[in-house]
Order: sequence, then structure tokens, then C-alpha cells
Amino acid sequence: MASVNSDKTRLCLWYDSGAEEAAQFYAATFPDSSVGATHRAPADNPSGEAGAVLTVDFTVLGFPCIGLNGGPAFTHSEAFSFQISTETQEETDRYWNAIVGNGGQESMCGWCKDKWGISWQITPRVLTDAVAGSDPVAAKRAFEAMMTMKKIDIAAIEAAIAG
Repeated sequence: MASVNSDKTRLCLWYDSGAEEAAQFYAATFPDSSVGATHRAPADNPSGEAGAVLTVDFTVLGFPCIGLNGGPAFTHSEAFSFQISTETQEETDRYWNAIVGNGGQESMCGWCKDKWGISWQITPRVLTDAVAGSDPVAAKRAFEAMMTMKKIDIAAIEAAIAG
């Protein structure tokens, strides 16, 4: 897998005013995540006053990001999401519960939103492998089982694959 060149590429995420809090939450929740430099607005602007946090550099699971406190002009949608591949139910539960339990909300098929409106797909590898695998019957059963779930239940997916 090619690495991301953080000198040239960063994902910019627009927040109303919670970029720093979001970055700290991501750093505390996900491995290989951290908060970097915080930059303050040099002057008053449409989204805040001089001296307020304007941007914060952070990394989520090794992916470089910048959070911009841009005000309420734009909101997030499910058209963008972080997809987190998990190995165990414990890992799936930990990420799901952290996001939903911190003011987020559940959705369907392994999707949830954090309290800032960013969408996350918490996807166990067993599900991805089954749906992308060479057995179309097992793929169909796994997919149909997933369609009934909010948080993915690995045991139920494995049972569906087995028939």
C-alpha cells in the first residue's frame, strides 16, 4: 500500500467550531492518531474572532488531516466517510461505542456519525472479505445479514456466511 505524502496531501475537514475538540477525540480514540499544530485566526472573519482556533493539524489512523473552523456555512454528509477495518468484535464495539457514546448517532450497515457530523464506517474485515469473495452465495448471505444491522455483529455475519 502506498503511503500518503503528508507534505503534499491532507484531507481538509470543515467544522462549525469544533475542529480542535474533534482532533483531540480522534487522537484519543484511534491508534496512529495525533494532534499537531493549532493555528489561530489573525483577524476577525465570518466564522470567528481574531485569536480563535482557525485550523488544527491532526492525523487519524495515519492519515493527515486539517480541521478548519469555518462556521455553519457547510455541513458534512454521508458522501464522505472514514472507513475503519476491524478484526474483532471487541475492536468494532470499541470504535462504534466511542463515536456513538460521545454524542454521535447510529445509522445502518456499520455506519455512524460523530457529534461533529463526520460519518464513519466501522467494518469488520470478515464482512468485507465475504462480500468481495469468490463465493456469491456466501457474499449474498453476508450482505443480507449486514442490511439488517446498525453496528455489525461479526458472529451473525459468520453464521450467515456458513449458511
